[in-house]
Amino acid sequence: MLRRRQILSAAAAAPLLAQRARPNIVFIMSDDLGYGDLGCYGQRQIQTPNLDRMAAEGTRFTQAYAGCTVCAPSRCTLMTGYHTGHARIRGNRRNEELLRSDDFVLPELFKRAGYTTGIFGKWALGELGAPGYPTRKGWDEWYGYFSQFHAHTYYPEHLLDNNRAELVAGNFGKQKKGYAPDLFLNRALQFIDKNKSRPFFLYLSTPIPHANNELGRDTGDGIEVPEDAPYSARTEWPALERKFAATVTWLDKHVGRLIDKLREAGVEKNTLLVFTSDNGPHREGGHDPKFFGSSGPLKGIKRDLTEGGIRVPFLARWPGKVPAGRVNDHPIAFWDMMPTFAELIGAAAPKGIDGISMLPAFTGGTAKTHEYLYWEFHEGGFSQAIRVGDWKLIKSKGKTMLFDLRTDTGEEHDVASAQPAVVAKLTKLLATVRTETPDFPVPAG
Repeated sequence: MLRRRQILSAAAAAPLLAQRARPNIVFIMSDDLGYGDLGCYGQRQIQTPNLDRMAAEGTRFTQAYAGCTVCAPSRCTLMTGYHTGHARIRGNRRNEELLRSDDFVLPELFKRAGYTTGIFGKWALGELGAPGYPTRKGWDEWYGYFSQFHAHTYYPEHLLDNNRAELVAGNFGKQKKGYAPDLFLNRALQFIDKNKSRPFFLYLSTPIPHANNELGRDTGDGIEVPEDAPYSARTEWPALERKFAATVTWLDKHVGRLIDKLREAGVEKNTLLVFTSDNGPHREGGHDPKFFGSSGPLKGIKRDLTEGGIRVPFLARWPGKVPAGRVNDHPIAFWDMMPTFAELIGAAAPKGIDGISMLPAFTGGTAKTHEYLYWEFHEGGFSQAIRVGDWKLIKSKGKTMLFDLRTDTGEEHDVASAQPAVVAKLTKLLATVRTETPDFPVPAG
């Protein structure tokens, strides 16, 4: 009789064990962090020991691209698998619905595969009551900002907890006791504890190091962090830049705490951890991205389609599965994450998307190469960029520029006049890689 019970018990546990064997995915999205802001990408003044360790214990990608040069469209490409020539959201201007009911997104992919899903921080793709609101798009647990614009403050008076508003104690008037990035991290850590016995997809979308000035509520410096003790002695730095450096180091501490939690929960070896940024470094709130060389060797910043605006830090860590200490220069983009994660968890990615699976690049193999990579930007006039191989064409404000990224990563030498055939080929391709949309139309002429 005991033997029979043991057999029945083992049989009942088998599906749970199979479910547990599927990997977790933790995706950390920073906000406006530049390619050159981390030590592992060449930063020499700002301390980022945990992210540097993550790079040493995993793979550092040197040609990873955000979906756009500003927030909302970049995050849309990540969630949908479409580049900005086909994505629903192609700019930061307000749109009543943002994502709609028929837009299939990453959390829905994970839900179909039996995963528990959680998002903490900044969503920016659908507000309360709209079809694109997180709990309507496959997220089991959601705690974060009301909107993209609400996310421009670090000490909000209210946050959304699933489908209800929550008062943030201590953030009324001039009080600043509830630091939103810390609140989001704490909820993410709790999420891991609650779901360590089942497969989960965790999206920690922190506002660090975005400036808070765009709400018009800043205290004059545009950057807020609980303390800047690591750099308080650097009196030769402007106070604003000390705070910026402290904010980046605070983000680094968050990554260290999250890695520690994965280890403590016993799921570290079964979890793919990814860290990146939604676009290039910002100039808001008085911060000077040149002060710390936030773009690294790249040209441009946020709102530019040069490499500094769209090439981002991208780290992947999974002990025993993602090669440690590897530097990978294979071009990958946010819209590749949908098919990559689909292959990883044994799910079917939507047909017709622009992304291709980069799982071999994550695990040390050879991944497919895109025929092209494409971006468009709608603020201050319509701009486009396309990369084919090492050639990159940018059309902006009536000017066409061509760069050879193989020899000119910093895009210092426009060779359009010397390469008319390449310009003609890429210009012709531009006409085929996008669809028109009433929400983000191309201006006439």
